[in-house]
Amino acid sequence: MPAEPSLLPLGRIVRLQIQRSRLKLGEKPNRVYHPAPILAVDELILTRDGALARLPDGGALVDLHHAAHPETRNNGGANDLSVGFTAHYASMRATYGPHLVDGCAGENILVAVAEPVPLARLAGGLAIRRADGALIWLSGARVAAPCVEFSGYASRSADPAAVKAALRFLDAGRRGFYCGYDEAHPVTITLGDEVLAVGERPAPFPAS
Repeated sequence: MPAEPSLLPLGRIVRLQIQRSRLKLGEKPNRVYHPAPILAVDELILTRDGALARLPDGGALVDLHHAAHPETRNNGGANDLSVGFTAHYASMRATYGPHLVDGCAGENILVAVAEPVPLARLAGGLAIRRADGALIWLSGARVAAPCVEFSGYASRSADPAAVKAALRFLDAGRRGFYCGYDEAHPVTITLGDEVLAVGERPAPFPAS
């Protein structure tokens, strides 16, 4: 694993969540995005197949992108986990309005940052440092491309031109990133844990 000096702080986790069921409702071409199935939690269990939410009674709820979910949206391990950043939400709200609250895009982990985070900065992967000092390694990030339904939700428009413009604006990681946890043993992360980039490669965030 990378040496400690190669870990560069990004921010702290301010929101953890799962998608209990599909966020896109209805049938094409009239399908719409609805964030109600998103559940915020204080702790998240990471496994190599996706995320679980720990329940007060000791049980767990499976995220929609976990391979074991009965309606799984897991794409062969390419989208097990997702990460978003608060500065990206600030940019989305500045463009489209206050309905784009933190977490509404459905990422598992939301990290508080002052500036947008481009994909190049995450190319080496991510690490999460827990309060006990343990480091959890997440494999290299990939852009979570926005869908038509979320783009319509963001722009509050069904006009094809407006949705197309939103698709462009939300791409390149503004909507979030996918990553993976590759270890055999599950681990638990909590609100306040620190998130770090492995081998930062600074690059400007694409202009809106």
